[in-house]
Amino acid sequence: MKFIDEAKIEVIAGDGGNGCASFCREKFRPFGGPDGGDGGKGASIWAVADRNINTLVDFRYSKMHKGKDGEPGRGADCYGKGAEDIYMRMPVGTLIVDNNNGEIIADLTEHGQTELLAKGGEGGWGNIHFKSSTNRAPRQKTEGKEGERRELRLELKVLADVGLLGMPNAGKSTFITAVSNAKPKIADYPFTTLHPNLGVVRVSHEKSFVIADIPGLIEGASEGAGLGHQFLRHLQRTGLLLHIVDLAPFETNVDPVKEAKALVKELQKYDEALVDKPRWLVLNKLDVVPEDDRKKIVKDFIKRMAWKGPVFEISALNHDGCQELVNAIYLHLEAKRHSEHRAEETQMTEEARGISSIDPDDPRFKILD
Repeated sequence: MKFIDEAKIEVIAGDGGNGCASFCREKFRPFGGPDGGDGGKGASIWAVADRNINTLVDFRYSKMHKGKDGEPGRGADCYGKGAEDIYMRMPVGTLIVDNNNGEIIADLTEHGQTELLAKGGEGGWGNIHFKSSTNRAPRQKTEGKEGERRELRLELKVLADVGLLGMPNAGKSTFITAVSNAKPKIADYPFTTLHPNLGVVRVSHEKSFVIADIPGLIEGASEGAGLGHQFLRHLQRTGLLLHIVDLAPFETNVDPVKEAKALVKELQKYDEALVDKPRWLVLNKLDVVPEDDRKKIVKDFIKRMAWKGPVFEISALNHDGCQELVNAIYLHLEAKRHSEHRAEETQMTEEARGISSIDPDDPRFKILD
């Protein structure tokens, strides 16, 4: 299936049915009074997050989604039938934005999450609502309200714990194949990866995390050069970035340090928040580097890069150093989860203390006799 991570659609909720102005004219009841029913409610349109869907391809070719109108009311106290709501299944991680004003309508981050996109119009009132002691034969009725209409932009941001970052042909796809169940296409030419790949990394039977691989970035990516700029949004939800560097490029005139610095600049141009994310340096393809020169080359790279964060030396092809990196990633993610959990507990405790610290003598909280 073709991977589509962006689409524009139009949603039109159903209009409400009109109310009815009718009077009862049965045998032996020539002046039975008003009996016009209300109109039915128009169909609303909802978005539902579904983890079994991983692309927006259905919305690329089906751009308009319209709900049915509610039925009008009728005489004899008959109310119009309301139209059934429409539920549109979307991948988990979909961001729904109003295309006209940029307002975020919904962010689908959990399976089964349901969000309203366009509300159906309410049905009009029949004349039975307008009868009174002074108006026994009302002819008033109201028309149904129009349903909401919106132009939406759908953006899919994959939900992954770790994102892979690097130049084309740095070995990202080889790495994700080595450590996870993902099977991306691997070849010896740049831009082999054409769309993001997700893989589940199993540390043990009950311990795992999700890793995302996007097409390689090149200088000028933030302005649209190459392929990776189209998928940078998928790194925004990750908690950790692995900057994979090819220490043994095919072309002799390529400087790995210059490429690594250029990539960081592209991240900064696209989104400052990406640069602020935890980022580890992963030096790949050490199997190609002569063993006697490895320490010298790695030391020189780190020095010229002025890098002070974590550094890992691996060979994704031979799986050397991959397991150590996986274990370190899992420990980092677990520590982050525990830290966030403690922060939530602290906040709840502070809120509870705020409630218990209410002054009983405060006149606002005194019980009235």
